[in-house]
This record gives sequence, structure tokens and C-alpha cells, in this order.
Amino acid sequence: MNQIPINIILSKSKKNITLEYTESKSVLDAEYLRVNSPSAEVRGHTSDQKKIVSKKKNVSISSIELIGNYAIRISFNDGHDTGIFTWKYLDELYQNHDIIWREYISDLRKKSMTRD
Repeated sequence: MNQIPINIILSKSKKNITLEYTESKSVLDAEYLRVNSPSAEVRGHTSDQKKIVSKKKNVSISSIELIGNYAIRISFNDGHDTGIFTWKYLDELYQNHDIIWREYISDLRKKSMTRD
């Protein structure tokens, strides 16, 4: 898809965002977005530096800021706000949700970490 949403809606609970496009919409959960933040703090500078972020089950979104016409910055209630989520990356997160989430849960278990 990789198009620009026509609307970005933060849920009343602040637990997810909905990206509305002309013919479709994507809903992404705050915890999923937080643990997959594109920031260097989470992703590192190389693929082998990716950090597993735990204990984010109850995280919520504090604010969303438009960055040009290519991305949004999401600020979370745990203070994290350095990730710039491009439209392309948000689409990848949405399209590959099940695979990415399974890998995350598996990585948590391997490291004896939890979502809570």
C-alpha cells in the first residue's frame, strides 16, 4: 500500500491508532508500536543490536506528531518518543503483524521476560 493516510485517529483509551486511507484502514496497538519503535534505542544501529523491550503491555500513546508528509512521531506514556514511524514502516508493521508479534513473544520467552 505505502500511501499517506487521510486520517489518524487515536482511540479514547489511547491504546491504539487507526490509520484511515481512501479505501481501507489499519489499526495498530500501542504496545505493538512501542516494542517495534524504529528508534535507535530499540532497533540499535545494526540488526544484531535490536533490543527486546518488555513490560509494555499497559503502555499508551500520549501524543502523535506529523513529521512532514512521510511519517509520525509517537510519544508513549513511558516517556519514549524518539521513534519516527514512516508510512512505509507502519504499513510493514500492519501487513506483517502476526509474524512480527509471534517473533516478539518468542524472544520474550527466550529471555525470560514478560509483557507485564
